[in-house]
Amino acid sequence: MRKLIESTFVTLNGVIENPQHWSPPYWDDDHMAYSQSLMEGVEAQVLGRVTYEAFAEAWLSRAGDPVADGFNAMPKYVATRTLTEWKWNAQPLEGDAADAVRELKETEGGNLIKYGTGSFSKTLLENKLVDEYHFWIFPVVADGATMFQGDGVDPTHLDLLGTTTFKSGIVVHKLAPKA
Repeated sequence: MRKLIESTFVTLNGVIENPQHWSPPYWDDDHMAYSQSLMEGVEAQVLGRVTYEAFAEAWLSRAGDPVADGFNAMPKYVATRTLTEWKWNAQPLEGDAADAVRELKETEGGNLIKYGTGSFSKTLLENKLVDEYHFWIFPVVADGATMFQGDGVDPTHLDLLGTTTFKSGIVVHKLAPKA
């Protein structure tokens, strides 16, 4: 069974919105090395529509190095009810998103990775489909939407699997749902 890993950037005050505005000053060799290690064993991406659209716009222009080329070539499965045109090696998750991800996890192949947090993340959380979370806590405060703000999320307890601290001040908490 494939494992679903979620990787999310978050500020000290819980903001997840617009990380492209507050996270780049902290990107360094540690950040890149951790990002690359997180991709080991990953064969496909599972994305919500908003993240898919932002990533497609950003990554399609980054061709020409092994990391970008691998990221761009990787299959993407997108939770959406509105998109009708597909690019960036993507296809929709058909039917109910939770059922589609559950079925995808049961297929043969490498792990799946999901970036970003929003309503799709809430669906995955509620259906207990995420096997591992990597919350990248950035040493910055910002204004914007916070994780699951006003979404009526029931308490979900997680086990700390480990932490990684970068010289830049980023601390990644690696967590898994309690059994």
